[in-house]
Amino acid sequence: MAAKKKSREQEELLKVNSPEEKYELLKKKTIKQLIAPSGIDASNIDHLEIISNTTRFARSFFVSNLPRMATFPYLLRDMYEFGDINTSIYIKPIQESTSQNQLNKVINELETERIVAADRGNINRESLLAQKRIEAEELRDEIASGFNKLFEASIISTLFTYNLKDLDRLTKLLATEMSKSLVNIKSAWGMQEEAFQSNLPLMDDKVKKVHTFDRRSMGTVFPFTTSEVGHLTGIPLGFNKQTGTPILFDNFHNSLTNYNMVVFAKSGAGKSVTMKTLISRSSVLMGIESLALDAEGEYKPVADALGGINVIISPNSSTIINLFDIEVEKVRDEITGRERAVLNVENKVEDVTQAILTMARGSTRSTEVNELTKQIISEAVAEEYKRVGITSDPASLYELDSNFNGDSLAKNKKEMPTIGSWYKRIVNKAQENDNADYRFHYSYLVKVMKQYIREFNGQMAYFDGQSTFDLLEGAPFINLDISGLEERFARPLAQQILLSWIWEKYVKKNSEDRSKATKKRVLVDEAWMLLPYPEAVDFLNTMARRARKRNVSLAIVSQRFQDFYEKPEAQAVLTSSDTKLFLAQDKSEISYLKEVFKLSEGEAGFLVTCLKGEGLLKVGSDTAILQIKPTKKEFEFVETNLNKLAQMKQ
Repeated sequence: MAAKKKSREQEELLKVNSPEEKYELLKKKTIKQLIAPSGIDASNIDHLEIISNTTRFARSFFVSNLPRMATFPYLLRDMYEFGDINTSIYIKPIQESTSQNQLNKVINELETERIVAADRGNINRESLLAQKRIEAEELRDEIASGFNKLFEASIISTLFTYNLKDLDRLTKLLATEMSKSLVNIKSAWGMQEEAFQSNLPLMDDKVKKVHTFDRRSMGTVFPFTTSEVGHLTGIPLGFNKQTGTPILFDNFHNSLTNYNMVVFAKSGAGKSVTMKTLISRSSVLMGIESLALDAEGEYKPVADALGGINVIISPNSSTIINLFDIEVEKVRDEITGRERAVLNVENKVEDVTQAILTMARGSTRSTEVNELTKQIISEAVAEEYKRVGITSDPASLYELDSNFNGDSLAKNKKEMPTIGSWYKRIVNKAQENDNADYRFHYSYLVKVMKQYIREFNGQMAYFDGQSTFDLLEGAPFINLDISGLEERFARPLAQQILLSWIWEKYVKKNSEDRSKATKKRVLVDEAWMLLPYPEAVDFLNTMARRARKRNVSLAIVSQRFQDFYEKPEAQAVLTSSDTKLFLAQDKSEISYLKEVFKLSEGEAGFLVTCLKGEGLLKVGSDTAILQIKPTKKEFEFVETNLNKLAQMKQ
């Protein structure tokens, strides 16, 4: 009947031509008529067929047995989240007078059964019945005192699939999953139509398979949960906006698969304030040492406040950082477990080669640079290390001192090769070259690399020469300020070279033994600048993967997530980060975040409308809505708004 009636209604709509007439016809229909399917076949006793454009199968269940103790949120979780399933719970309070009479009756019955069991010598049953009687008496007394209440509840679910085979399979799977929490479900056999109607939003329970709950157990059936993020140790990062409780965050907690974190937000959303707060609190409260690759010149006040170091790298500064610097690293032997010193020259040659490749490509990212160019660069880099006698032996880093006996070494470190000495080698090799295939590449390198050489007053020669600065062990915060460099190419190049240098001088010095290693953080500000340069992205990925082994947290801060989304090779940085913080997002970016991080509609909507300092914190599988509030004292060195800074000075 329902299918035929619907067909007649559809025919009426087809006969109507104008939209106004269709609108008037639809206005006469009730909500039930508008949302009803073409028809429902209820001829089967164990399922229904919902006939529409695509036929679906449905099977309804009711809860037949519950455990003695109910636990939130595990009691009915699978009945809420098991694929395409709807669940309805009908709750009816029981009057106190009725519940008192029922409990008194139960207590008397339990006591009678206990006496019978004692007479028969059944000690186990006697003990069980005595325990049940005590529980019933406690519940009765709580209700009489107004501290508790009884409810009757009926729980009904309907599972939907597109074929009968899947319906049978998922029915068995659901029953198995529910039995793990001692909840038994039964198919509404012979009552599928009534159970399906009971599970519609019509407030009409036609099954009435009820169970008795008290107030505490009744609360476990509600599907509302508040996600909490936090550790037992850590720094107070902010407040959970849903619960008002403080969030303690430990970047190095052993529950995390890695210690890296990414922070994405639009301009002005509070990225810098958040990271400054994190750095300062973790330094004071946890002794974590941090280093910032500062692209915007915002972290100097933090270095001053913490007693750290601020290093400015610009065409006008006297600071030189040599990309050829190499350090000994300590690695643990997998067999003996002991640490040994190694000098990995091969890896360093590759790192320097990648940096020079980026230099050679330049801001235009020239396509003239290819594998032949890379081979020429790499050979010259390896020859430079060989020239000064540096091999895989850690002792080759130092000059022998004749005043010491035997193989003793002085602490006089050899002078490293430089980009200038490498360039001279390239010029000499170009003059000696007689291979036509290499002629263009030598000529190209001699021309474009001149701008990086101090001897020729190159405008980007601040990486040519012996390093004038060394990273000091134990400094609470080191800020490498590159904001004075040209933004389009010089700054991303400096980021890549400094990342390699930081790895040598800062990260590799940490022991692989966690008990000996210092907790360190490396922050890369405005990381989107690196993305157009493949060698830089490759090194960033490598650093993200290897940082945890050295007890180091790599923190990526950026405002342009779309650039990461459009570069698949850059997404490895995201997957290597167990902690993700999203502050306010631009509408143009939110769809990409939603897709990559599987955000819900509510989470995505919140990130578009949230205020400054508010965001979504994801730590592992846990999520919380975070509000960050620096103290008044902290605002003296974390504030980045120029107008507010001027007011504070006044």
